[in-house]
Amino acid sequence: MKRVLVVDDDRLVADTLKLIFEKSGFAAKAAYSADQGLECSREFSPNLLLCDVSMPGRDGLSLVDDVTRELPGCRILVLTGFYSNLQSVRERSRKLSRPVGILTKPCQPLDLLREAAALLATA
Repeated sequence: MKRVLVVDDDRLVADTLKLIFEKSGFAAKAAYSADQGLECSREFSPNLLLCDVSMPGRDGLSLVDDVTRELPGCRILVLTGFYSNLQSVRERSRKLSRPVGILTKPCQPLDLLREAAALLATA
């Protein structure tokens, strides 16, 4: 069973996304900050990290940097609700050692699951 870690500072969003993945046959966990997400990723060893970009304290892209370094097999999908961030997110993701999926919030569950499946297929 594939493992998905959802990291979003909005608990309702994180818990809802976790539920979407669980209902689709994944093992899923939620974390509510970048620091908590890094700690959880070390314990849970996810196949996919689904991460919000804009969070208080450390942002999601700093978490992505850590996870790509520490868990080379983990695929990454980032979410942003701010279209103004989209270009900088794309630029930073191009510098990473592996492809990163980018979706804007809100997104349809089917789009989310399709993008997740495409990333996991490259593992």
